[in-house]
Amino acid sequence: MKQLAIKAENISKQYRLGEVGTGTLTHDLNRFWSKVRGKEDPYLKIGDSNDRSQKGSSDYVWSLRDINFEIEQGDAVGIIGRNGAGKSTLLKLLSKVTKPTTGNFKINGRIASLLEVGTGFNPEMTGRENIYLNGAILGMRRSEITRKFDEIVAFSGVERYIDTPVKRYSSGMYVRLAFAVAAHLESEILIVDEVLAVGDAEFQKKCLGKMGDVSKGEGRTILFVSHNMAAVKNLCDTGILLENGMVKNISTNIEECIGNYMTFGVEASPFYNLYNSSSSAYGNSLVRLISSHIKVSSGKDFIVVKDSFSIELLFNLNSDFDLFNLAIAFRSMEDDVVVFSQITEVKYIKAGEHSASIEIPDNFMNSKNYSVDLFFVNNSKSLFFISTFTKFEVLDIREGISYYGNWPGYIRPNLKFSIY
Repeated sequence: MKQLAIKAENISKQYRLGEVGTGTLTHDLNRFWSKVRGKEDPYLKIGDSNDRSQKGSSDYVWSLRDINFEIEQGDAVGIIGRNGAGKSTLLKLLSKVTKPTTGNFKINGRIASLLEVGTGFNPEMTGRENIYLNGAILGMRRSEITRKFDEIVAFSGVERYIDTPVKRYSSGMYVRLAFAVAAHLESEILIVDEVLAVGDAEFQKKCLGKMGDVSKGEGRTILFVSHNMAAVKNLCDTGILLENGMVKNISTNIEECIGNYMTFGVEASPFYNLYNSSSSAYGNSLVRLISSHIKVSSGKDFIVVKDSFSIELLFNLNSDFDLFNLAIAFRSMEDDVVVFSQITEVKYIKAGEHSASIEIPDNFMNSKNYSVDLFFVNNSKSLFFISTFTKFEVLDIREGISYYGNWPGYIRPNLKFSIY
């Protein structure tokens, strides 16, 4: 019978929004006075859920709320969810980078963490010195670190720079050495956040293979956070899905958990936005947008890279226009960059209700979050502009091939690419 490696009991983490230090002394005094009187922390009763897209009514937000789970020794667990779901916060609490506001963990074994590039490294020290430093932090004896040293350096591929201060390393070299240390030193639990994307494709593949060996061959426990579902599916057996700081789903069937993520992890509203067709619909006295609809070739309510899809529009014009056209712009929600735009041909159009459609081919959009802007134009002048009238996420699911890392760029068209 397997033993528990990690047990989380009612874990919550609350943060205060706004400028650091503003009003915190008053709050600290209130907390202290409540504690002296044996009362509950007054700020535990307030706070909004961790939904970054909505404006809240409180200065406090629950990054995590009432998290409970059990992980057995030797399990490979994928922690998935959208940006801001609380994944990294959970790993930081487990790694004791910060403390939970409420609840506690019961942990059986030593934890090695790789949360971000350079975690636990002293930039002024050499790679060699940092290996020994990290080992000491993990509670390893010097003789144990020495025994593993050559293996660590060989795996990292930075032997030439091992006696150079790590502040001179590139981010890729940093993560190579950091992962090699975390994976090879004899901790019972390995925690890896989405840092492998910094490395090149060859090293990412190597890391995933090593984590598979660590979990299945050595019986060590792995917690892995990634936005690439192919990597999660290949490595993990168990999944924990977080949404707005709360557990949405825990499953010992990783495919089931990924399916729940794809169904609930994307926003449902972009797939059918219905506006009022009366005078209060989105627009002005010249044009009104009645509805928008995303139609996916798979027939599902989520989009993956291999899917083609179309955006269907229904709008109403209040008069005839001689030189009318529509323009649409796709933006990356990550950095608000226009990825591409498209405009229809100019045409004469009569007053009344009209439909429009733009088709996006398969294997064209990269795995990112996008927003869409819409322009109604007549004779090169804007009739009405709608910023972010819809938004959607494209997911990366690759069947039957190894994981080659997050693809850079905003689009990834399936171009003809030959070797002679």
